[in-house]
Amino acid sequence: MDAGLVRSWVEGWVVSRGAAPPVAEPWGFTVDVGLSGHVTRHVLADADEALVRKLTETATAPGTWLKVFLPPRTVAPWVAPGWSFDDEGFLMSAPLRAAAAGAPEGYRVRTWTRGGVTRVLVATRDGALAARGQVAVPGPGGTAVFDQVETSAAHRRKGLGSLVMRTLGNAAAASGSPAAVLAATTEGRALYESLGWRTHGPLTSLFRDDPAPPPRT
Repeated sequence: MDAGLVRSWVEGWVVSRGAAPPVAEPWGFTVDVGLSGHVTRHVLADADEALVRKLTETATAPGTWLKVFLPPRTVAPWVAPGWSFDDEGFLMSAPLRAAAAGAPEGYRVRTWTRGGVTRVLVATRDGALAARGQVAVPGPGGTAVFDQVETSAAHRRKGLGSLVMRTLGNAAAASGSPAAVLAATTEGRALYESLGWRTHGPLTSLFRDDPAPPPRT
């Protein structure tokens, strides 16, 4: 995986989630997140069998996560006992440009920015959550990171996911970001590719087993 793309994703993700600044490692980055079920994550920009075996054998604290840019079927035989796989993911990127982003009839859109993160809320007229997402811009001219984009089950297939993505893109472009990166689920990947995003490769997530449910990527 391209090291610059991984760095951009990590640097924007920590802003989006309010995590600690990433610590550079020979193989990638370590990030202290500080949440129950997600205490620390190791992002392996350059992973191989020896590294995955070593980290899964030695990083035994519950709430430890690994992010590996290889397919799950490749990683699975290398993993020590006590680890579980999260849903399959992909790292994606796209250039940013202004786009029309009007809400469909019956919905309203609100955006606000705080601490370098712009959030988008799409709600029904009576205030029910329909869709949401956020984008972090780590610095002037930096690569934006889209994060936590989701549409409520009752409001899918109405263009709300595209509305959120375009609204986030407009906000990031207005702040000076030329491009964006995100981690997508299999379902999200189809939407993002339809909007012009490029898939760079797989993103496999593993977490050290913990009684608490794992947070979503």
